[in-house]
Amino acid sequence: MTQTRRILITSALPYINGVKHLGNLAGSMLPADVYARVMRLKGHDVTYICATDEHGTPAELAAQAAGQTVQQYCDEQYEIQRRAGEGFLLSYDWFGRTSRPANHKLTQHFAQQLEKNGLIEAQTSKQVYAVDDGRFLPDRYVEGTCPHCGFEKARGDQCDSCGRLLDPVELINPYSAVTGSRNIEVRDTEHLYLKQTGMQETIRAWVNEKGKAWPSLAVSIANKWLDEGLIARSITRDLSWGVKVTSADGSPRPGFGNKVFYVWFDAPIGYISATQEWAEATGNDWEKLWKRDKGADQTEYVQFMGKDNVAFHTVSFPVTLLGSGEPWKTVDKLKAFNWVTWYGGKFSTSSKRGVFMDTALSLLPADYWRWYLIANAPEGSDAAFTWEGFQAAVNSDLANVLGNFVNRITKYCASKFDGKVPDAGAPGEAEAWMANELATRLKAIDEHYEAMEFRKAAAETRALWAAGNEYLTRAEPWVKYKSDVDGAAVGVRTGLNLAALFAIIAQPVIPDASGKVLDALAVPEGHRRWPDWQDKGLLDAIPRGAPITPPDVLFQKIEDTQVAEWTERFGGG
Repeated sequence: MTQTRRILITSALPYINGVKHLGNLAGSMLPADVYARVMRLKGHDVTYICATDEHGTPAELAAQAAGQTVQQYCDEQYEIQRRAGEGFLLSYDWFGRTSRPANHKLTQHFAQQLEKNGLIEAQTSKQVYAVDDGRFLPDRYVEGTCPHCGFEKARGDQCDSCGRLLDPVELINPYSAVTGSRNIEVRDTEHLYLKQTGMQETIRAWVNEKGKAWPSLAVSIANKWLDEGLIARSITRDLSWGVKVTSADGSPRPGFGNKVFYVWFDAPIGYISATQEWAEATGNDWEKLWKRDKGADQTEYVQFMGKDNVAFHTVSFPVTLLGSGEPWKTVDKLKAFNWVTWYGGKFSTSSKRGVFMDTALSLLPADYWRWYLIANAPEGSDAAFTWEGFQAAVNSDLANVLGNFVNRITKYCASKFDGKVPDAGAPGEAEAWMANELATRLKAIDEHYEAMEFRKAAAETRALWAAGNEYLTRAEPWVKYKSDVDGAAVGVRTGLNLAALFAIIAQPVIPDASGKVLDALAVPEGHRRWPDWQDKGLLDAIPRGAPITPPDVLFQKIEDTQVAEWTERFGGG
């Protein structure tokens, strides 16, 4: 029996400015959910935490465009994102909000600890001021030409073309993203700066140690930032929406009444505060997950994110945690993903480019999308989404290989064996071959999931489904039935057990369809656990004589006419 592990899982917080697209889903939330489901099926103590990331300029801009207060906008968007997550069957233990009091309190605590340890200081800096707007313009309130690549619609915090992080004062020909005014000046303003420079060697040593369990993508991004040298980074902004800047006694900090903490300072802290919310609501203990002196050293912490978030999670957030001088848990395994691309470019929430979670669910059930995105996970490189690729994965993998197998064997059992698992006959060569295939591929699937290699796990899962179809070709129960009913019975019994196993290992990726198969085969909840590849009884696990019911068609094939319609509606091709 494998020893039970306590595992904390977080996925990058979805930003509040609209429903997330399929690229966001594939790059953090979905693989985190699949991993959490696998670990739960293996009997581990799993806590999967996520939350909406609600502060920063995009939320203010989106609320302004919608004619709402920021609070109203975020309340509405939180519900939209929560429903989208439920629609995609994401099995969060808690889906919180960074705008809640717990995150405000904890963010202020970290800032005070860091300042006490000499890692935060107030500095006067240059910032873009919009004369016509009568205000400083932080980050995304400013747009202009990127000084590095010449992209003409770069934001004040980052260029979407070359990916470089920017300071608004670096932009060429800047203008207000709110009003379009080019009546811009650069003026002095005071902000709090996190002195990351003082943590350079500490973070380097931490990355060298923890990075042994990370994919090369995450390590290379962290080392790039460290090699370039950490700098003091502003952690406050001239905004009204966000975590207020306070003094050590909790009172407003003089001179910072119109400023809040920068979203990238408070957002990762939201992992901890959302866990606190979960504990308060459920009666659980959050400290054993986050405080090393309260048991968190026995917790395995796993983070999932897209590559654009890696730097903040491998440098900035560790600076906050380690720099506080308190015994906070830091990440053990960090799984970083490349991007899912949309016909040669990026999916984009702000540009409404690509397919979004709510729209996707209006086209087809969650399982279809979940399978495609995991089977084509952007792990080694960016992965291109195409309608044709999506159609091929659904029609071939789900409908033909898995769906057809389940349909054939359950219907044959119903017609020839009165819908009961047959008892007669003894295993032969075909069953020995299948048992070997099963052990080999289950072991590989298990190893891939442990290594968080989702694309490989999906490929092996499909290969096992395909082996099941090959088994039926070898066993030929429908041929044997004419002259050897007992021989046919072995094939049907083995096929039914394979259908159950195929559904059990597919539960993390296609939970809805898997549940339908297991219900049809009357597999009790307690017997749906992750299979042990060394178990010799896997092909005879369903009680002989147990009743089964053929399920409805599991997957409808995607027609060429649908692909043509979607291509015209959403673009691509």
